[in-house]
Amino acid sequence: MKRVASVIGLPAENRAEYERYHSAVWPAVLDRLARSNVHNYSIYRHGELLFSYFEYTGDDYEADMAAIAADPETQRWWAVQMPLQRPLDDRAEGEWWKELPEVFHTD
Repeated sequence: MKRVASVIGLPAENRAEYERYHSAVWPAVLDRLARSNVHNYSIYRHGELLFSYFEYTGDDYEADMAAIAADPETQRWWAVQMPLQRPLDDRAEGEWWKELPEVFHTD
């Protein structure tokens, strides 16, 4: 299993709208995540920073992430969410959410 954590900014003026959307994520988006082996997905907010965590249980991470990115309903969801978010300046090339390195884990 691969654990993935990432962060992105969320300006205070977008908080209510972002949280409203995430109180009822579109079923097709959730289905695509599950079919792409993404489980235990959580997003937390601290002030103007969002932290996400999920567990990937498949065997071809790149292909599964590509399937998510190619999904029309997910693309529509992202089109609504992206204007609400503010990517961090120090994210890697090609990232929207900045992926974080794992420094500790215990079961």
